[in-house]
Amino acid sequence: MTFDFDNEIKQHLDVIRSLQKPSGVFTASAFDVDTGYDKAWLRDIYFIVLSFLETGELEPVQKAAKALLTVFVKHQDKINWAIENKPHYAWQYIHARFHPETFEEYWEEWGNSQNDAVGEVLNLIVTLEQLGAGVVETDEEREMVQKIIDYLVNLEYWQDDDNGIWEENMEVHASSIGSCVAALKKANEVEWLSVPDHAIERGEHALRALLPRESVTKFCDLALLTLIYPFNVTTEEETLEILKNVEYHLVKDKGVIRYKTDRYYNNNLDNWSEEAEWCFGLSWLAIIYAERGEKEKAYYWLRRAKGAVTPEGEVPELYYSHTDKPNDNTPLGWAESMYVVALQKVKGLESK
Repeated sequence: MTFDFDNEIKQHLDVIRSLQKPSGVFTASAFDVDTGYDKAWLRDIYFIVLSFLETGELEPVQKAAKALLTVFVKHQDKINWAIENKPHYAWQYIHARFHPETFEEYWEEWGNSQNDAVGEVLNLIVTLEQLGAGVVETDEEREMVQKIIDYLVNLEYWQDDDNGIWEENMEVHASSIGSCVAALKKANEVEWLSVPDHAIERGEHALRALLPRESVTKFCDLALLTLIYPFNVTTEEETLEILKNVEYHLVKDKGVIRYKTDRYYNNNLDNWSEEAEWCFGLSWLAIIYAERGEKEKAYYWLRRAKGAVTPEGEVPELYYSHTDKPNDNTPLGWAESMYVVALQKVKGLESK
């Protein structure tokens, strides 16, 4: 299996572009899906724009970051309340998803306490500042970036039960802590932002105590890969342990299961032992090994990731267990993005 890197990257970036609304935000999947993935998620947008950051195209990243900042400013009364009065119920947290054009929150029951997603928004805004491509222009926007920091600190994110990356069980998640640690470390380097020292220290201490587990109930979880890329908050020993566990316990034919006994799109009628295979997990492993300079392994996982691309040239969210049948969230913006990042990083190994 060979790769025409430039053409594949262009093809999949074009798929991602088709998901961007005039408002600047990206929907999770195509505009016409009836699965609910025509909405906008904080987390999905962050992972989607990594493809443009990796390929050096900043305009769509800036447009998305500006939209996210506008969402937060729009809901600043809620955020102000949460800074003064620690949230206890999911609806009191910053909403994890919103209408892609009006920026209104959705009010149906949802696991909205997702600290990782808030950390990712902060990370994105600060990353652009560091690149000299910042989108923070007004005093109100500057104050909002500081408020995101204050919000996470007031939550005591390092010991706060949240719904996590998969929007499920309320418990402390390593991936949520890691997202916040990574964002606060970057924010600490921006002159006009203030990050209390203890906020980073306590996060790192909590991370060391929890790893290599994702949580009390999850020994091995695909979400742990976020700590290696893009957050880069693991030690070498932790990195190797996470990779070993994910590859041994979670890798399947067409993707990587999120965790054992995952019921989402489970192919078994009793929702047991036929977990869905998430395509972006294969790209994720390719990215990590490419960053480590392990060319053979990076190519191996990239070939596996290419095997999950549909004949129409799209990367699905997942395949039903042991089948060639993807679910309806095809293309998934986040999965497309991770494949682009994997292509770009493995391409970079050719010049080394």
